This record gives sequence, structure tokens and C-alpha cells, in this order.
Amino acid sequence: MTPLHSRRHPVDDALEANELFQRNGWTDGLPIVPPTEARVRECLDWVRLAPADVIGTEPVRGVAITAEKLAVNAVAAGCLAPYFPVVVTAIQALCDPAFLLHGTTASTGGSAIVLVVNGPIRREIAMNARDNVLGNGSRANATIGRAVRLALVNLLGCLPGGLDRSTLGQPGKFTLAIAEDEEDSPWAPLAEERGVPAGASAVTVLACAPPRQVMNEWTADPEEILDTFVAEMRANMLTYSIWGGNYALLIPKQLRDLIAAAGWRKQEIREYVHRRARVRRRDWRGAGKAKLIGSGEDDREFSALESPDDLLVVAAGGPAGGFGAVIPPWFGNRSRAVTRAIGLCVEC
Repeated sequence: MTPLHSRRHPVDDALEANELFQRNGWTDGLPIVPPTEARVRECLDWVRLAPADVIGTEPVRGVAITAEKLAVNAVAAGCLAPYFPVVVTAIQALCDPAFLLHGTTASTGGSAIVLVVNGPIRREIAMNARDNVLGNGSRANATIGRAVRLALVNLLGCLPGGLDRSTLGQPGKFTLAIAEDEEDSPWAPLAEERGVPAGASAVTVLACAPPRQVMNEWTADPEEILDTFVAEMRANMLTYSIWGGNYALLIPKQLRDLIAAAGWRKQEIREYVHRRARVRRRDWRGAGKAKLIGSGEDDREFSALESPDDLLVVAAGGPAGGFGAVIPPWFGNRSRAVTRAIGLCVEC
């Protein structure tokens, strides 16, 4: 049996293990599950990785993340071994240079990382895609997102006030992982649209500002429904960042059914939002940013999306209520959404 290389810390019980983590800044402020050797090995065995196998390397500082160290953090976050393939794939996606992991985790902007999971693994590990999808209640959702955050803290040094320079932060920095409601959606899954073969499991990662909830229960017109999402995107452009990038729309069943009944697929949604989610520089005056408007630039137009394909449309949320959510990007296109198949090399 290949030995583990992590340092051992003898403790009397789980309470003392938690105090050890708290004293050393190894947790997010919440209690942890003691990462015993048996639990760590169970995670490694589940994905058939050796302790020293490198999952990914942070591109800017060249810090390698090994399977053993990642498993320690996944166990501490409360993950069961069957969740570990999602955590591994999420870290691989974060280490893609297009994601700009260093910038997203060090920024004063306080970005979180949202994970969207597709494919059969969602059902196998009971991830939530429906009621309260952005909230509490699902062990898989909560611990998978938390495992990624603890890995950033403990393996990359993303500590508040240290590398993490967030001015305010946000609740999504505890955990923000969801599944897509593929079974109750007439639309193609997000991962499939982004190049993952149909029927395969995958994770999409996006550096994001806090989710912004919207509501429209007064129309069945898909354009009017989407204009409500668009209005929130415009508001984000004026109050946070005017630069275009990967936005995500979470569309629950009530609004999804109305949009689909009109014959709209995700592609039509993306094209409509791309046309409509725009502001002009003069609009900054109403957001207290008049001094940012240069001479002769009043009519300069900015789009929330550089192209329709920049919009991630996700079927998720409970069946009742005309609600949805806009998840804005951290800082325009500085960081791009990345999708990776779980246990499958698409490029091979």
C-alpha cells in the first residue's frame, strides 16, 4: 500500500480535531470531519489515484495539487467518497489557464466559484437540482462546493487578508455547487452544449459575483420573461462591472415551461439576451458614476455578452414560482467558464 505523506496530528476526539483546524486556519469557520487515513484512502480508491498523483497545477505560481492533499480537504469538508470524482474534476477545470484561478481568488472583488454538474453522477450522489437549489439541504451540493473552497485555502493559501483580498466576500465562498435539472427540462444539458458527449458526467466552473434573484409571474411571453433577466444583467453592468463575460441564467420549471412552450431552446435564449443585455456609457450617470464618462463617449455601447455562446443557460430550481437567477461573472472575460468531463478525456 502506497504510504500517505501528510503530517499526522494525534488528537483525543473529533472535537479536538476541530479545534486543531480552527487554531491553524485550516477551515472556513465551520466544523470539519476529521480526515483520518481510512477516509482519505477511501476517496483515493474511489477514483483510483495514487496519493502523489497531480490533479492540477495552479498556472501562475506553479503549485501542484496532489490527490492526497485534495482528498484530505474533501473529507474535512464532509464529502463522501462517491463525491470525490466531482471535486477532482472541478480542480482540474480551475487549473485551466482560461479560468485565471490566481486572479479570481486574489481579487478584491470577492468572487466565488459556482459549480454546475451534469450527467448521471448527479443522480448517483443525489445532488440537488430543484427546490432551494442555491440554498441548504443537500449534503452533496454543500460539501462538494466546500471541498473546493477548503482546497483553495489550504493548498493555495487563499486565506482572507492573505492571498484572498476580498473587500466584502460573499456567502458563495462557503459553497456554491448545483446540478442541472436534466430530467425535467426540454433543453440540452449545459455540458453537452459545451462539447461533452451526451450521457457523460461533467463539471462546469465559473468565477462569479453573488447570484441575483429575479421574478416575473405576469406574462407567458418568452421575450418579456427574458427581459426581466436582462434588466438584472444591465443593473449588474452599471453597479458592478460593465465588461462582458460569462453570465449564467438559472431558469426554474415555471418560467422554463413557458419559454419552452413558445418553442424556444437555449440557443434562442442566448441570442435574445445577447441582443438585449446592453448599456450605453451615459447610463452610468444614473448609477453615480458620471465621472467615468469621457467626452464624446455617451453613446458607446457595452454588451453583457461578447457572443451569444458566452451565456450559460441552466435548468435548475423548484417547480413553483416565477423566479429565476442571474449569476454574473467576476470581472468580465478576464476569467472564462471551463467545462470538464468526469473520468473522460474529450480531446483524446
